[in-house]
Amino acid sequence: MTIISALNILIAEDNPVNQKVAQLMLQRLGHRTDLAANGQEVLRAMENRSYDLVLMDIQMPKMDGIEATKHIRSRWQQGPKIIAITSFDPEFCREQCFSAGVDDFINKPIRMNELDAAIDRNMSLSSSKSGPLLFQPI
Repeated sequence: MTIISALNILIAEDNPVNQKVAQLMLQRLGHRTDLAANGQEVLRAMENRSYDLVLMDIQMPKMDGIEATKHIRSRWQQGPKIIAITSFDPEFCREQCFSAGVDDFINKPIRMNELDAAIDRNMSLSSSKSGPLLFQPI
């Protein structure tokens, strides 16, 4: 079992169905969520609230996830962890994601166990905000 505090997570996803699925999964894991439909909305949301993690779709309109990640890393050096999500071939975009500053990478469709494992890999008690402790199976 891993102990993880409830996190503030921004879901960056343009597809409403995928937004809802990710939101329900994260809420079920005990996390608080906000939604952004493109990279520009991600940056606006980050100006108004501090996030522990951004679940970043790579392919979005107006500003894609790679470009949004670059902006986040240049403006908020101590910013949130970023987990890229994509339906692209992993070998094709993995290098682009990590070069932009992404911390981790998972493929669509998102599966609860893979999402939970990615959060666990990237978050620790020392880097998360204080909140109620949740016990999550690994």
